Amino acid sequence: MIDKLEMAQKRYTEINEKLSEADTVSDQDLFRALMREHKSLTPIVEKYSEYKSAREEFEEAKQMLAEGGLEPELKEMAQVQLDESRERIGECEEELKILLLPRDPDDDRSVIVEIRGGAGGEEAALFANSLYRMYMMYAQLKGWRVEIINSNPTELGGYKEISFSVEGEGVYAKMKYESGVHRVQRVPETESQGRVHTSTITVAVLPEVEEVDVEINPADLLFQTFRSGGAGGQHVNKTESAIRVIHQPSGIIVECQEERSQHKNKDKAMKMLYSKLYEAAISEQTGKIAEQRKIQVGTGDRSERIRTYNYPQSRVTDHRINLTLYKLNAILNGDCDEVFDALRIADQAAKLANVQE
Repeated sequence: MIDKLEMAQKRYTEINEKLSEADTVSDQDLFRALMREHKSLTPIVEKYSEYKSAREEFEEAKQMLAEGGLEPELKEMAQVQLDESRERIGECEEELKILLLPRDPDDDRSVIVEIRGGAGGEEAALFANSLYRMYMMYAQLKGWRVEIINSNPTELGGYKEISFSVEGEGVYAKMKYESGVHRVQRVPETESQGRVHTSTITVAVLPEVEEVDVEINPADLLFQTFRSGGAGGQHVNKTESAIRVIHQPSGIIVECQEERSQHKNKDKAMKMLYSKLYEAAISEQTGKIAEQRKIQVGTGDRSERIRTYNYPQSRVTDHRINLTLYKLNAILNGDCDEVFDALRIADQAAKLANVQE
């Protein structure tokens, strides 16, 4: 581990020197790449510095106690320093093990989220709206920007499907574990007997990518225009401004009808297409879904149930890590960090176990 830390320290110093050079500043692509690497190395270098400081204090106290001849008060102080520095060394070592784990290269990206109603008809559509609201409120708490790409609303205020972008720093690192089937258990407003119904929706979280990350042959694309539809009001458009893009080799279809401008709808649709093709390429390269993302979607099948929201018990249960919290309203109002952080920690623990085997 020390060898890796020393290499990280050396590389960090090299980057600092390069960032101050005029040639680097004038090359924006190189400058951005070095800044990204600098940002990823900073927590490692800072924690390594803390580790070395603790080691020095430990050795100093150890030597003082070994030499003997200390006054009782000084001996007690040296023993306290020895014990505290030993504890800090252990804490730093554990944190450094996690910091040295291979990073998901997509963690710093913004995301595109797709929510689709599953079993349960209108009740599923209403819950799709509840989850969209949850993610939107969470994004607001984080200072991220949310923009709807496409939606298919229902008359009762739900969504058969809705896709939206969430832009900000490190969004994918927080939200990547949300892909899968979310189940809701509650009494629908239309249920006269007061019986609890179970409905499901599926969520897909895709890293938002640039054109340079995915190569698309324009000849492979089929563009179609149509009139915006939906539940009425602002969702209805009399002109054919909505865009459907079909990537013929893969069969992937994306749509956008949120903007009045056909050009803006096309831009949003293409952004989603790039993300879908990127995800498909990553999945193919790693054999369905990469092992390090196993906790994200379990077996890699989006039909797998990952979480249950039980209204009668005010309970949220994440089935992948056996986490149960009785704070349903808080979570649906965007207080999601306890769930998201628990998933991240479980993922890191699984990776550490694999490294140590």
